[in-house]
Amino acid sequence: MAEHNALPEAWVALYTQRGYMLYDPVVRWSYENSGAARWSEIPLPDPRNVLAQAALHGLRYGVAIACAPSGREGQRSFGSFVRSDREYEDEEIEILQSKLLRLHEATAPPNNLTRAELEALSMVRDGLLLKEIANRLGVTEGAIKQRLKSAKLKLDAKTSSQAVSVAVGYGLI
Repeated sequence: MAEHNALPEAWVALYTQRGYMLYDPVVRWSYENSGAARWSEIPLPDPRNVLAQAALHGLRYGVAIACAPSGREGQRSFGSFVRSDREYEDEEIEILQSKLLRLHEATAPPNNLTRAELEALSMVRDGLLLKEIANRLGVTEGAIKQRLKSAKLKLDAKTSSQAVSVAVGYGLI
């Protein structure tokens, strides 16, 4: 997970103190949709007047961009971009959307690990030795080594421990 926040500190403090995230129509839209929408075009209720409060802090014109997971499960990426002087133009939105999509794809978990590779990584995470893993699965140690080698390659990891760490970080095991 990565976050970059360049909003005014006073706004962040108020937003946090009042728990606006739970009521923010921009956040809600970002979790429920994929694509881009200007804040002024989001057709959701704003019972706590989050957007009006944002405007008082110079955050008047914004665009929300959301990238949905590619499969049933996976990460959702979203960004909210704001300015005080004018609405974002279509071309600007397209550029922001393209950049966010590239970041989304670059940080997406791999989806090409096999069940056997994930099973081996899970057992390494649990502290089992190669011999124990092989015995439990009824395969050779060489087969386990190959599964771990393949998993390391797919996860861009140098060691089995690093592969386990990456897989855990992605929520794969």
